[in-house]
Amino acid sequence: MSSPALSLEATGGVGALAPSRVRPLLVGGVGLLLLPVAMPWLGLTLGNAAVLVILAIAATGLNILVGWTGLVSFGHGTWFGLGAYAAALLQRHLLPGQILLPTAGAILFVAVLATIVGFLVLRRRGVYFALMTLALSALTFTIAFRWTEVTGGEDGLGGLERGGLGPVDLDDPLAWYLFVAAVGFLVLWFCTRLARSPVGHVLVAIRERQERAAFLGYPVDRYRLLAFVLSAAITALAGALSAFQHYLVTAETTSVAFSGELLAMVVIGGMHHLLGPALGVVFYLLFRELLSIWTGDWLLWFGLVFVAFVLFSPEGLVGIARRVRARLAPPPIAAAAMSGRRIHTGLPLPAFLRQPKREGVLLAVEGVSKRFGGIRAVEGVTLEILGQGIHALIGPNGAGKTTLFNLLSGRFPPDAGSIRLDGREIAGARPDQACRLGIARSFQITHLFPGLTVYENLRLAVQARHPVGFSLWRDVEDIAPIHDETRELVRWLGLDGMERAIAGDLSYGGQRLVDLGIALASAPRLLLLDEPMAGLAAAERERIAGLVAEIGRAIPVVIVEHDLDRVLALADRVTVMNEGRVLLTATPAEVRADRRVQEVYTGTGRANVSASRRTLAAGPPLLSVRGLRTFYGASLVLDSVDLECGAREILAVLGRNGAGKSTLLKSVCGLVPAASGSIDLAGRELRGLDAAQIARLGIGYVPQGRGLFAGLSVRHNLELGRLARPHAGKTGVVWSEREILELFPRLAERLDTPADYLSGGEQQMVAIARALSGDVRLLLLDEPFEGLAPAVVEELFGVLDRLRERVAILIVDHDLDHVLALADRVVVLERGRVVHTGPARPLLDDLEERRRILWL
Repeated sequence: MSSPALSLEATGGVGALAPSRVRPLLVGGVGLLLLPVAMPWLGLTLGNAAVLVILAIAATGLNILVGWTGLVSFGHGTWFGLGAYAAALLQRHLLPGQILLPTAGAILFVAVLATIVGFLVLRRRGVYFALMTLALSALTFTIAFRWTEVTGGEDGLGGLERGGLGPVDLDDPLAWYLFVAAVGFLVLWFCTRLARSPVGHVLVAIRERQERAAFLGYPVDRYRLLAFVLSAAITALAGALSAFQHYLVTAETTSVAFSGELLAMVVIGGMHHLLGPALGVVFYLLFRELLSIWTGDWLLWFGLVFVAFVLFSPEGLVGIARRVRARLAPPPIAAAAMSGRRIHTGLPLPAFLRQPKREGVLLAVEGVSKRFGGIRAVEGVTLEILGQGIHALIGPNGAGKTTLFNLLSGRFPPDAGSIRLDGREIAGARPDQACRLGIARSFQITHLFPGLTVYENLRLAVQARHPVGFSLWRDVEDIAPIHDETRELVRWLGLDGMERAIAGDLSYGGQRLVDLGIALASAPRLLLLDEPMAGLAAAERERIAGLVAEIGRAIPVVIVEHDLDRVLALADRVTVMNEGRVLLTATPAEVRADRRVQEVYTGTGRANVSASRRTLAAGPPLLSVRGLRTFYGASLVLDSVDLECGAREILAVLGRNGAGKSTLLKSVCGLVPAASGSIDLAGRELRGLDAAQIARLGIGYVPQGRGLFAGLSVRHNLELGRLARPHAGKTGVVWSEREILELFPRLAERLDTPADYLSGGEQQMVAIARALSGDVRLLLLDEPFEGLAPAVVEELFGVLDRLRERVAILIVDHDLDHVLALADRVVVLERGRVVHTGPARPLLDDLEERRRILWL
């Protein structure tokens, strides 16, 4: 059985999930046969050829970890050296004159040891994992160098014998080379099988996006441990062969320097290709052997070449070859790939997704709470999800909707409360466990495997449900049920004809469809959809809405969506959240008419504080935004936004969730680069500058969630606020520490208290004080009143009212009563466009006008 996506790459590259069955073996086999013929032409020997193959085996082992799984090891020489020592000790003390059994024993010993070590070091990721492997290599080298009675110390462990295999004398250079070449070919065959197996595909998925692989039901930690052990075992095999190659083992085989050389070979050859490491070894040995004739500083030049590869060709020699091939025969662009798309209307939901109707409660959530530091994200949430229909979860920014999704799907464990799926407690389950129990989800920001094709993305999700999908030996191309279900899902989603397109190259609407399909492929008992229509054009929103409606007739769906009109039209039941709590659960009609829900979105019309309003002076604006367009990936978030803010003005940016308010602030301060348009600050164009440059021009930014440096004191947070910014008045108002503490007297008592020990209100004060610590003329505030007690809100309101006399303020907050009482003017966004601009007073005083502009 075959599929279009599975024949995309026939070059042996594991970046495409289906390397050819035979091409890597054919190329590798021919190379092994020609190597002894080519060596004399280069002035080298059969011994050099054998060393090349041995190092290629070691680099291939490392590539399983680095290239396939994305785990960077700086200490893989450890396993090479341990394999060499283990084989040598077994031959010297237990199996004299033999080579196969000592080699097999060395592999087994290293595999067991790697399992224990991997269980410990794989608890850390990224740089911490890399540093632990580096430390392991240094430790192993020290032991090997100093444990003289076992390892021979600096003299090494000699007296080894190659022996023979039947009548074949392995001391003969040609016979030894053929033996090593045969082992090398077997390793290549094994890696080809692994690359084509379901397990090999999951390893690549983990490299592409580990979190998404976990949410598909794959136990990521087990796969990473398997890759770690296989990688160590293959490298140990190379170490054992190296011991018999040189008849000697030294501590240098375990050194950090040798580990670095192995990593360099993998990178230079091409990490994401089966034969890439072998190419890197050829390059390294030829570079060393040929250049060392001319200079003793060959390693310096090799280092420069390595840096050049990292900077200009991260995919190594394979990447260079691909770019040359792409110039000679350009591949079809993404638009051309999508032009073949065929949308089939009226198709029934795929058979594997159809579930029998069930009555009663499927998911029961009772008293669930979650805090992040001083922020209460979810507090005492209780709700029930029925076994059929669409249940919408709505609420303003910061209401706790996505956090609740994260608790239900296993991304975070709750601090308190119970989550029961069909009567089974699942609170605290890992994402892979939650998925296997029947909860699947999509993400607010699409979580695809961007380097894989559309078909491969969906097939990986389907594969996770099938026991055969965890096989180490089966060829994925031959597992018919997985492909049948994948093709059925592709057709139903309307992705037929574009399976070969790389997922990361799709339009945003296409990526949204694939993200929905990945969640559906799990055949869930409950589907969680987090803003599936966010950022889509009207036609795409209509199509996604239709698909969600059809899904909801077969699978219970919980949906978070900021398009209130559409989600209320889709939903059977609606739960409204506010400030981490459930406000009510009712029908869409009841929610639409409920006064409390309207007040959540539009306020009460009663502001219990007042601001010192004044008539704004005429003159050029401090901030002028014209035609601003900003994207998140392929999603257009801000579309031709125009606004102005005066030098002593408070301008409120209002709008529904997902309208682009926070993105506007991030675009102004440079955290999200604008694609086009102009951002003018007092005559200086900001678009094109980075966030640090913009901050030094006098813009202070306070993000939603405060963004304090946890563990550092209040004093140190304030010092960091002024450290890299001017504070002499050249680009804004100078705020001394004394003036800041007069604004926030509470902070004077807590200067030496760690910021994460403060209350939520005190943390917000620190965040604003830090933004004021350098020269500031424009202050950007994202949800400054979020999660604060009424007394603290009133205190903070007074501070911001005082600040208007010295700086301009651009503020985003869903507490409309307070923000309208504070602001001079408002700008209202809807789906990234400005739909209203005007004074704040009419919206403050006239609740009906406010509802007309901001409600449904």
